[in-house]
Amino acid sequence: VLGLVLVVIGLVMLAAQRLGFLSWLGRLPGDIRMEGRNWSFYFPLTTCILLSALLTLLVALVRLFSGR
Repeated sequence: VLGLVLVVIGLVMLAAQRLGFLSWLGRLPGDIRMEGRNWSFYFPLTTCILLSALLTLLVALVRLFSGR
């Protein structure tokens, strides 16, 4: 069930980004981007922290309303 939820969330985020919503996601201040002549490195640190906080809040709300 969790896998299906993650797939749906991923598809919604992909569709939203292609339509122009969430275009800021992955380009937040604190996301690390380094580029050289023949290489590039990108790590969305702030985006990861934000998504982690939102998912933690979502799980807490689900547990609260499910009676656990």
